[in-house]
Amino acid sequence: MKPIKGISGLKVMELRAAEVALWLSPGVGVSMAVPVRMTLTGKSFVGGKMDIPMAANLSASSRVVQDMHGCPRLSTGRCHVVLLHSWANLPHRMLPLIMSKFLDSTLQKALRGLLCPAMDVVLDLVNAKFATMMYTIPIGNAGMLRYALLNAPVVREAFIQLELKAILRSRDGEEVAQPSVLPPLTSLPPKREAATQLILAASFLSAELSIMQAFFGLNITNGMVLGLLPLVTTMLGALIPEISSMLPPSQPVVIEMRETQPPLVTITPEKSTVHLFSTAEFWASSPSSAPGSLFVLDVHSELGVRFAVAEERLQFSLTLHSLSHVAVVNSSIGAFNVLPLRGVLADIIHVAYVPSVNRALRGGVPLPPLLGTPYQRVELRKIQDGLVLDVPVVEP
Repeated sequence: MKPIKGISGLKVMELRAAEVALWLSPGVGVSMAVPVRMTLTGKSFVGGKMDIPMAANLSASSRVVQDMHGCPRLSTGRCHVVLLHSWANLPHRMLPLIMSKFLDSTLQKALRGLLCPAMDVVLDLVNAKFATMMYTIPIGNAGMLRYALLNAPVVREAFIQLELKAILRSRDGEEVAQPSVLPPLTSLPPKREAATQLILAASFLSAELSIMQAFFGLNITNGMVLGLLPLVTTMLGALIPEISSMLPPSQPVVIEMRETQPPLVTITPEKSTVHLFSTAEFWASSPSSAPGSLFVLDVHSELGVRFAVAEERLQFSLTLHSLSHVAVVNSSIGAFNVLPLRGVLADIIHVAYVPSVNRALRGGVPLPPLLGTPYQRVELRKIQDGLVLDVPVVEP
């Protein structure tokens, strides 16, 4: 500390902050009041050691802003220190002159220079936690995800509202386009007490699945999955008579499943659905020829999805509900009726393809860090076009 007239070697020997009172100022930022008790020690001009216990009130405010990198940040505002009382172990006859000067001017200035920089340190620690929200996070081998503020933070009476945008890049480094229109804030549910609320738009989840779909592809062969119908020409011939006249029986069949369009996630308060748009290409071979393509089907699958949170990530679990569309887009065996094949194809997708997609989704979607609050005992709720995560606040 700066020297004070009449005292040398001035040091802070003890500094205790009582319970911190913190509140939000709508439209402004965060305000706090900290009662402080501290003890200064030094050597008085008479040569003896001097201890000065004192009490003060520290009040400070900070604004919540958006920095140039799209990160929320607490910016230093007003800081004020009020000295409540102090006493010293000086001889009684020396107190009036020295303490009057001490309390009226020098000590008040010294306390502000000592305590206000400490508040800056606290803000820096909080800002460091804010910065972790904006780190680039890998999504397995599929790509990268980074969160950034979409708009400036909004301070309300009971909470701070952050609208985040997710910047998604494929493994090739290309940014994945997302709808710019978000659900209006009036459609969002009220925030629950003692919880951090995270709302994920269905469009964001669709974009996440779109960069994972490269890993959805699967070649389904005979005997790959226990309980699957034999994938041989005999089975296909029983459903499509044209094949029986073209290929010998019991020859192996391979079904090549590929995604042709980005997946679509739809969410309502009643249900959540993942739509997959695929092709199913059937291949077969005879003993004397290489495998050839028999036909290609255009398939629209509707899958129910259950969400869960584990290890700071949103997990998906898909189950097949129905095939809403199956049509022939290419055929080397001529025109045929696809309807008899529809039920068998649904069984194959249910038993073989959907479990493979679930394995590709096992890594989940990284969730933004919540200033040290762990994603534990999370309650999930479905709303129109979005998913709400209520994360209980953990008491320190």
